[in-house]
Amino acid sequence: MAVLAYSLGKREINQHFTIKNAKLISLAAVLLLLLFHTALRHYGGGDSCEWLLSKGRYLGENVWQPYGCMMHKYKSNDAITCLSEKRVVFAGDSRIRQLFYSFVKIIKPETTEDGNKDFLWYPEANNSMKDRVMSWTHEAAAKPDVVILGAATWSIKLHSGSSETLQQYRANLTAIAVHLDKLAEHAEIYWVLQDPVYEDTLSENRKMITNQQLDLYNQAATEVLNSSKYSGRSRVKLLAAARQAALETIVNSDDGLHLPEGTRNVGAMVLMNSLCNKLLRPIDGSCCQTISPPNLIQKLSACFFLGAVVVFVVLHALGCNRHRWHATPDVESLEEKKPATAAAPLGPKAPFQALCRMGVIMLYFYLCDRADVFMKEQKFYTHSAFFIPLIYILVLGVFYSENTKEAKLLNREQTDEWKGWMQLVILIYHVSGASAFVPVYMHVRVLVAAYLFQTGYGHFSFFWLKGDFGLYRVCQVLFRLNFLVVVLCIVMDRPYQFYYFVPLVTFWFVLIYATMAIWPQILQKKTNSSGIWYFGILAKLLGLLLIICFFAFSKVGSFPHVFSVWPVSKLFELNGSVHEWWFRWQLDRFAVIHGMVFAFIYLVLQKRQVLSEGKGEALFPAKISNLLLFSSVVSFITYSIWASSCKTKTECNEMHPYISVVQILAFILIRNIPGYARSVYSSFFSWFGKISLELFICQYHIWLAADTKGILVLIPGNPSLNILVSTFIFVCVAHEVSVITNDLAQVVIPKDNMALLKRLGAMGFVSLLVLMSQLLTPGT
Repeated sequence: MAVLAYSLGKREINQHFTIKNAKLISLAAVLLLLLFHTALRHYGGGDSCEWLLSKGRYLGENVWQPYGCMMHKYKSNDAITCLSEKRVVFAGDSRIRQLFYSFVKIIKPETTEDGNKDFLWYPEANNSMKDRVMSWTHEAAAKPDVVILGAATWSIKLHSGSSETLQQYRANLTAIAVHLDKLAEHAEIYWVLQDPVYEDTLSENRKMITNQQLDLYNQAATEVLNSSKYSGRSRVKLLAAARQAALETIVNSDDGLHLPEGTRNVGAMVLMNSLCNKLLRPIDGSCCQTISPPNLIQKLSACFFLGAVVVFVVLHALGCNRHRWHATPDVESLEEKKPATAAAPLGPKAPFQALCRMGVIMLYFYLCDRADVFMKEQKFYTHSAFFIPLIYILVLGVFYSENTKEAKLLNREQTDEWKGWMQLVILIYHVSGASAFVPVYMHVRVLVAAYLFQTGYGHFSFFWLKGDFGLYRVCQVLFRLNFLVVVLCIVMDRPYQFYYFVPLVTFWFVLIYATMAIWPQILQKKTNSSGIWYFGILAKLLGLLLIICFFAFSKVGSFPHVFSVWPVSKLFELNGSVHEWWFRWQLDRFAVIHGMVFAFIYLVLQKRQVLSEGKGEALFPAKISNLLLFSSVVSFITYSIWASSCKTKTECNEMHPYISVVQILAFILIRNIPGYARSVYSSFFSWFGKISLELFICQYHIWLAADTKGILVLIPGNPSLNILVSTFIFVCVAHEVSVITNDLAQVVIPKDNMALLKRLGAMGFVSLLVLMSQLLTPGT
């Protein structure tokens, strides 16, 4: 799969399998998968509620994965909120009583099993149980809202598993089912199918309770309760998931009959999800949730994309076919490769064609993560799930090595390579749920800091060398950074701060621009004429550092006041608070200025010809190079040892802003001091580095799911094949979004300043109207 993705960017490797053909294949795959999942929903029977109650598998010890949907892990507060106005009744034998205790412990963890009188003891499906159900149908004030029942083992035990008892059980349950159907008009009714037993450890007086007998009783219950269901009436729900879980764990039972605590907890959590998901709508609990209808903004966005399709069709019919390819610039440096020949003027059809493609992509985003079309599953971390793919991509990265065009420190191919392998590691980190493992979490935090380090390094270098502070440059960078996220905020109905990395790099770009653009504008040209200007740029950097420190020590003071002011708050608040923005900002608050200082030192040393940057040459004289390499390796290993010894995230996050630069600088020196290392790069990683921003944002909804809480399931029942197919489509979409963003940037951001100011004014006016409408709408 990785080789396939790499070959997308290498047209010369295979004339038949180009990036365009790969995207056509991914489009065909999406259409086929849509047909498959639609047919599965329509003809396969069942919805996510039935899947939750009946099917599933263990991901690990006591971690249950329902078929096709995500199960939220309820805590006491959520459970109380859900059930505060509900009357829940458990009735049955000792196994149902155990399920009852596990259910109650979710609500009140301190509850003990001894002496609880709330459970209704009805160990057999007989007239006593029928009378109790009948009484509920006639009670006006005390009708239960939820009833969970189940019984069979006592009937088997008392009558030694006779066939006559089975027939009587069927007859009794048939009589009870009539009243259950009536009760189900106003309540949720669950019948718990019998769990298996471990026959080897059953006591002598329970030896007649065999799995064969239990299967017969389950079959009878299923047939009776299914046959009692008819159109227009509420139905009794069969809870079989606990039985499926018990098939794997009953061997751990103390007495062969009663389930281990972990398995009982699975059944209780399945019940809680079935009862509460549709009410509380947890983002990581997709089972039993109904889909929210699109809001007004989402409907308007759909109309906008449909309008673009209409205009495109009209222009196509009129023969407006002029178009040209644009070189894709890097967001950080905005350097473009000049085309070999002059390109034809961009025709009027091109932007509408780009909007049509974007509309199709946004429809796919919506279907993946807002519509009830594709399945979702929860993450589960194992060391193998993270480290095996990591080793795999590192081997591929080394295998696809090429010579660089230049051997300068942090040359263009190397920075693309750096972004690429970091992004792939972050993707593996997210899909494997590796944030649960603190050492991995801390190393990935360094990768995020390294991205911000590159932001500081790249933008400082651009402004220092080129001195381009024009409005066109600023708008180009801001558009390329934010276009995809703004569209997703509208289509997926999420706040801007939800896609935290883009607000972060946007904020830091604006701060870097302000630092470099304010008077006096100090460039390399000025320092050539007088060395005194070096002190000026150092003063600017010191001023930026002081601003960062000021905000860092004002968590409850200036920081929330500055970022909570309307309309700025719309950019920085998440769920009505700037807490998440504070956490993200302060965690890597020094990374950008570290990158700027590093760029300044490097460019000064380069200008004074202190460095040896020829191919094959060590960056410094031999003794200095060896000393720096040794120090870098020691620092790199020391940091990794420290990160691996972390006990809690909170403890290590406090130190992270101050010491993450050690790991970053160590990597840069190890990668660049040896001349042979600086002269080669991984074209595999570099290809992914060119679309790293799109990969990071697109993963939220079309590779992961439930806003990154779960995993998108396109191929149910085969996790390995599913991840291959979804990854192929995901990479193709990310690349296409990168191309679309580049195409639209050329149209939306004109080079003429007057035209650009008019467009900015119009965009600002529209944005203000949207913000005002949200402010005046009740409940927003």
